[in-house]
Amino acid sequence: MGPLDRLLSSDPRETLQFFFSGLRDVTSGQAVDEAAVLYNASVLAHFASTSTGTTSGLPTPASLGDVFDRFVLDSAWRDDPGMLEIAGAQCLLLTGFFADHLKSRYNLDWYGDLGAGFYGTAASLSRTPAHRQMMSHMAGRFDYWRSRHLRLSRDLRDLPYLGIFKAY
Repeated sequence: MGPLDRLLSSDPRETLQFFFSGLRDVTSGQAVDEAAVLYNASVLAHFASTSTGTTSGLPTPASLGDVFDRFVLDSAWRDDPGMLEIAGAQCLLLTGFFADHLKSRYNLDWYGDLGAGFYGTAASLSRTPAHRQMMSHMAGRFDYWRSRHLRLSRDLRDLPYLGIFKAY
């Protein structure tokens, strides 16, 4: 490992902390459940560290078309709460964090409704109370979390222009 490798990498915990801190910033002053902030941070951290080309597990979708093909056209996942949660999380990522990039190509409100529906179905099929509760929360507050993900994305994009990063 070279001397700069440690500076240019992050581990899963650091990635989670990065998104958790960012989401806390964009939800400050609002009554928000910390568990929901942590859940949303984990969604962003997961997709930030999963390639669109991975052959291990499900890849991060490159577009909402990938989500449509994988979870709408293919009905094999409709009874699996874990896969429905992934479908909801993918809709959340793309209609929230990447909304500015995709809004000219997709109907984000339709995909937002789809994502909320995935979470709602995951809640109804879940066997554990804590998972059912979080999935219900995400289904009911999907648009809120979409807006927070978008705000975080914009804030992160604006950092270089605010002088936060300095060349050394």
